[in-house]
Amino acid sequence: MKQNIKNFMLMGMLCLSSAAFAQVGIKTKDKPKAPDLSLNLKKYIDPANMDLAVKPGDDFFEYADGNWVKNNAIPAKETRWGSFSILHQENTDRLLGILNNVSKTGGQPKGSLKQRVGDLYASGMDSLAIEQRGYDPIKPDLERVTKITDLDGVIKEAVYERSNGVGSPLFGFGVGQDSKHPNVNILSFGQGGTSLPDRDNYLKSDERTKKIQAAYKRYIITLFKLTGTSDAEAAKNAETIFTIETAIAKAQLSRVAMRDPNKTYNKLSVNDFGKITPHLNWAQLMPLMKINGQDTVIVSAPDYYKALDAQLAATPVTDWKVYLQWNVLKGSASALSSPFVNASFNFSSALSGQKVQAPRDERISGLVDGSLGELLGQLYVEKYFTPAAKQYMANLVNNLKVTLGERIQNLTWMSAETKARALKKLAAFTVKIGYPDKWQAYDGLVIERGDYAGNLRRIAQWRYNYNVSQLGKPVDKTRWGMSPPTVNAYYSPTNNEIVFPAGILQFPFFDFGADDAVNYGGIGAVIGHEMTHGFDDQGRQYDADGTLRDWWTKDDADKFKSRADQVVAQYKGFTVVDTIHVNGKLTLGENLADLGGLNVAYAAFKKTKEGKSDKKIDGFTPDQRFFLSWAQVWRSSQRPEAAAQRILTDPHSPEQYRTIAPLTNIDAWYKAFKVKPGDKLYKKPEDRTRVW
Repeated sequence: MKQNIKNFMLMGMLCLSSAAFAQVGIKTKDKPKAPDLSLNLKKYIDPANMDLAVKPGDDFFEYADGNWVKNNAIPAKETRWGSFSILHQENTDRLLGILNNVSKTGGQPKGSLKQRVGDLYASGMDSLAIEQRGYDPIKPDLERVTKITDLDGVIKEAVYERSNGVGSPLFGFGVGQDSKHPNVNILSFGQGGTSLPDRDNYLKSDERTKKIQAAYKRYIITLFKLTGTSDAEAAKNAETIFTIETAIAKAQLSRVAMRDPNKTYNKLSVNDFGKITPHLNWAQLMPLMKINGQDTVIVSAPDYYKALDAQLAATPVTDWKVYLQWNVLKGSASALSSPFVNASFNFSSALSGQKVQAPRDERISGLVDGSLGELLGQLYVEKYFTPAAKQYMANLVNNLKVTLGERIQNLTWMSAETKARALKKLAAFTVKIGYPDKWQAYDGLVIERGDYAGNLRRIAQWRYNYNVSQLGKPVDKTRWGMSPPTVNAYYSPTNNEIVFPAGILQFPFFDFGADDAVNYGGIGAVIGHEMTHGFDDQGRQYDADGTLRDWWTKDDADKFKSRADQVVAQYKGFTVVDTIHVNGKLTLGENLADLGGLNVAYAAFKKTKEGKSDKKIDGFTPDQRFFLSWAQVWRSSQRPEAAAQRILTDPHSPEQYRTIAPLTNIDAWYKAFKVKPGDKLYKKPEDRTRVW
């Protein structure tokens, strides 16, 4: 899931089919040439990757993926390894080929696509220049903080850092869609102020959490010492920062609470917002934010701001100065010389278990994609994404959309009134595939070949300025929330759109040469997943126009919640590592999307020629291949440290449970693998959860 204070996007993962053409009326002349499936099908469902000694009904993840997991150790530079990771690595290699080519010589016309992409990459690869500069790029920021004399200066510095690409201390703010008026942009204020991934990293006291806290303090000490601070002063600074951030964490809403779009929709006049925060004069601060004439804002967590305001007054200015210096240090560490970068990695390793840093070229490639994704994306799409793939995907999406509509129409628990509104919403879905129709131009953004830290600062400033420039303008719904090479997909409730970047439209999710069972179990389930997000516990609260409003009858809403509670109960019973369980409430939206998406994909698959047959390939029936394809999408292993951290922050369940949990609620899976009472995964028919 990708969330920000402007507009949250619910991102699910991933699926496609050759028989889709027959289902949606593609003309014969438009079809790609049919491959000789007998030559290459085994690579899609390979028994060598399976542990056939395990009964499917006891542990389907081990049955389908067991040998693959045993034979594929997690690379030292990774925190987990699986289908997503492999495809991400393949895409990284492709991007590196592009970047090495465009950055070779420089000399491209100033401001051109290739100049900015190539020079940003070259600046990040120029380790000699970066090492020579040390921490010079942030000395002006650190010196500015030392000159603060009062609380007013602390607050203005915090706003300056956010609006000038330095970081986001104290709180976050930005411009985005008004959830109850999705064609309108509005200024929104969210939580912030902490550095660890989740509030529980501050508030819990178990041994695993204590180790993370100790590693965090070591990180703070190291960075301060690298700027010349004494050992004693650096240690004192670490305690000061941790104390401040712990108090902030106590005031924050939990991630589960933040999932409630109505709870976090608090529209206030600027004057009323100021009454909550008497020490924050918003009328004076907004010009510093480069915002003028705004009289109404959305505040996601008013109680957070009330507590923060009290903390601002109660904490000495000298402590706040240390906190603001830390914001500068941590926000810039990865752009500085190797001692800073290594310290940052060492702390990250304590959180994730990662053994070694990824090679520099891979790190800089990811940064270029994250910074100039729609410039680099144009080069990627030109070389690696075909119009045929886009057309094929469009027709498969339509196929699943029709199938989901049929399933909604046939629901036995929903009234005709709510069904009609659900079908209206489904019909209004916008579908984006591959890449944007209108590319972001990054007008005015200057990239210099020899100035890595400066480039990153200018990119952050450009992004902020572009964002606030949207205030007062209609929402631009052509924009994308992911770059084309991204191996992922998402649903946006306020745009009522599903988006599939080019990066995910590859094996193992989709391949022109694969049979329908493989493609529907792969990219088909991803498509269904994203569609179902429009009707999960969050998405269902938005109507066909993307407006946050209740369009359900009370009885239907109660029935939905009852079914959703069953999903919560199932997932919270899964143990991840030690005594840590899946958070069924945090992961509810993704779990509902997995269950609904797999059901929709299977129903669509059964309309195809292969879906109607019993012909085996490599010893597996079409239905078995469909469910095995689903399982191989999620084949993965991860380090215990990463697993424990993901439970706090990730709205997705661990891969093994994403594999098996939906299957236990689908009758066809029981039939396909002869799962019966006594098998460990068996659920009685009356206990199987049925939602969409």
